Amino acid sequence: MKFVVRLHAEITIKSRSVRKRYGKVLTNNLRKVLADIDSDLYVKWLWDRIEVTCESDHEQTRQTIIDKLACTPGISWFAEVIERPLDEFEVLSEWVAGFWLEKIARQTFAVRVKRKGHHDFSSQQLERYLGGYLLQHEPTAQVQLKAPDHEITLQIIEQNIQLVGERRLGLGGFPIPTQETVISLMSGGFDSSVASFEFIRRGARTHFCFFNLGGDAHEVAVKQICHYLWERYSKSHPIKFVSVDFAPIVEDILTKVDNGAMGVVLKRQMLRAATRVGYFLKAQALVTGEAIGQVSSQTLANLQVIDKATETLVLRPLITADKQSIVDQAKRIGTEALAKTIPEYCGVISNKPTVKADEQAILAEEDKLDMSLIEQVVRNAQVLSMQDIADAAQQQVQLKQTASAKPKVIIDIRTDEEIEEHPLSTSLDVIEMPFFKVQSEFVKLDDSKHYLLYCSQGVMSKMQTLLLQEAGYDNVSVYEGQDVE
Repeated sequence: MKFVVRLHAEITIKSRSVRKRYGKVLTNNLRKVLADIDSDLYVKWLWDRIEVTCESDHEQTRQTIIDKLACTPGISWFAEVIERPLDEFEVLSEWVAGFWLEKIARQTFAVRVKRKGHHDFSSQQLERYLGGYLLQHEPTAQVQLKAPDHEITLQIIEQNIQLVGERRLGLGGFPIPTQETVISLMSGGFDSSVASFEFIRRGARTHFCFFNLGGDAHEVAVKQICHYLWERYSKSHPIKFVSVDFAPIVEDILTKVDNGAMGVVLKRQMLRAATRVGYFLKAQALVTGEAIGQVSSQTLANLQVIDKATETLVLRPLITADKQSIVDQAKRIGTEALAKTIPEYCGVISNKPTVKADEQAILAEEDKLDMSLIEQVVRNAQVLSMQDIADAAQQQVQLKQTASAKPKVIIDIRTDEEIEEHPLSTSLDVIEMPFFKVQSEFVKLDDSKHYLLYCSQGVMSKMQTLLLQEAGYDNVSVYEGQDVE
């Protein structure tokens, strides 16, 4: 099978040297993300396109390639192509009809031919011949040049001809890492995950920084979202997850800062800590998911005061976005189901936050704080690569289900939408429990049974199992069955 990949339009209009560099970066990225699919898979850059060729004809391989191409930044569109040597018009017409005749019945269609090379016929001549042949053999079809139901596209390159299949949209944007490195401040909600995606799509190597306010369960949930974003959209490059225990900072603020200023001071402290993390990761900017007016404290006056806590550029890709459009985007990129299950951790946000912070007043409040805590929490931060997150869980989780004689019960920790779309098919009893409730609800379960945790990607189930085992539970392990519809 063969796929033709077209670069995003913003790449094609750049200078020759920049276009060449971007094209080669995208080609190398595709080689990395497609490497595990098939050993006989080749990616070749041809200036105006990239060709992905695979010797396998398995449908699962085909679908995996399509999924990877759809999630790789820098691609405008891609399509599967069927290639053969150039031949007589009649032979080519029979070949095209074999693929399209049934599809165009009682539909409108148009034939588009593009050529590269020297030939004794024009593109229009072949278009007219093919169109006439298809009409002759399928009288219910109609030719419609503007907005047809089906567009039959052929590309002639020297002495070969390609029949182009359905065009599938790519992410657009630029290949990673053609833009500078950034650090995204992750809370695990809709906003931060979408903001991170937007910078990944634009070709920025996007590391994740998490300020832990809600304990281990919150951190595990955010790790899963970050791992998902990396696995799906930026796996071509190593990405770091930095977890900063912000409990000492929060305690300092709660005991010393005026109630109305707490929110602004907290965010300023986060920017200070993120800036120091950025020095370590050589990041050029900080990314947040704030949108103007989304909550009462997100005013221009407040944001201006917050940004003055750092000299590093702070970028807010969602600054004018409506909440619903952010949620819709989260659904499209696959983070909605994860984000909406994460509880809000807002213990520091005051009941009546200031909406027009005064810089001098904020500085006066900050004079009460122990600023050395910033260096302390950053120094003690946990830095993991995305690959390490999955590997560590895999290595540390003890798979005990084969050794346990206790009756086994599966705990399905996926979201309701995932369970409905891909239900488990098993003879074992199944308990449905959102992942963020596992740590608190597990103690209520019958300890005479052995519990097998299950999730789609295997990352969250391993993390939750690890936390339970570290808490002293020996009747829990990971379910590795494949019986999902």
